[in-house]
Amino acid sequence: MEQKEFETLIRRIRPHLYHEALRFLCDSDEAEDVTQDAVLKLWSMRQMLDEYHSVEALAVVMVRRLALTRKRAVSIPLADWQETEMSGNDTPETTLISHEEEAKLMRLIETLPDAQQAVLRMKHIDGLETSEIARITGCTEEAVRQNLSRARRRIMQLFIK
Repeated sequence: MEQKEFETLIRRIRPHLYHEALRFLCDSDEAEDVTQDAVLKLWSMRQMLDEYHSVEALAVVMVRRLALTRKRAVSIPLADWQETEMSGNDTPETTLISHEEEAKLMRLIETLPDAQQAVLRMKHIDGLETSEIARITGCTEEAVRQNLSRARRRIMQLFIK
């Protein structure tokens, strides 16, 4: 693919790529970075792009994967994702135990396979529905439910030990 062809293609698909990244990351700066990374990857493989049936589909998959990778790289304590309210009955001891359990849970989630980890985070931390997760990951809803079940079961087994 020649430079002019590539530039025309990118001008056409870039808004779609940015929208996909923004949908995953909910941050315009991060979405712009992911879009730019995808464009750079496409540029580096421009000689092979003619072999693909749909370069736009390839680019969208790249953006989704880059966005998920970026989301996973950001490790935010569970307490920051879910606001916890302290009642007047909470003692420093119970608060400490609660924080330790949250930290243990986050460490356990990080040990899961990537697919289970991503699905679990999207469902319980980002609050996405199974159908949304299926659309984002490109899996069937049944596969999402199965990954969620396996991830929950594994976390429960490890947490109890």
